[in-house]
Amino acid sequence: MPMNVIYAPEKANYDAPSVFLAGGISNCPRWHDIILTRLREQSLESDASWTILNPRRDAFPANESQAAREQIEWEFEALKNADLIQFWFPKETLCPITLFELGRWIASEKAVIVGTDPYYQRRFDVEVQCELARPGMTIHSSLDKLADAIIAELLAR
Repeated sequence: MPMNVIYAPEKANYDAPSVFLAGGISNCPRWHDIILTRLREQSLESDASWTILNPRRDAFPANESQAAREQIEWEFEALKNADLIQFWFPKETLCPITLFELGRWIASEKAVIVGTDPYYQRRFDVEVQCELARPGMTIHSSLDKLADAIIAELLAR
């Protein structure tokens, strides 16, 4: 099986190169699906094996406080164990938790790929912070460009 998608809160194995899909979830379009489609197509085409860690659930459980804690813990562990973290900042929300996660991981040695919608309200801030932390880093301005960068990184592993 070339590509394995793990959804929160499923347990993940990290036998293949892994990427965490970080970015807006609440009040955002289903951008994860676009990335997953591109990665699946490339995985089949190149016969590459990848593990994709997707925090987006189709439905959030009724007991929101317990489910929220479970979600946060799952994301914390998945971010820590992923080989690569991609960040996407859609225009629909400021993504405060995603900004927090970016700040944590951009200062680490972990492989990070970042993209923002051209109309994301804090795009300039993301660009400057990434430039300061990782000079020369490209901030991708579309999901297609972001997917291309993820694919290139995964194929290089």
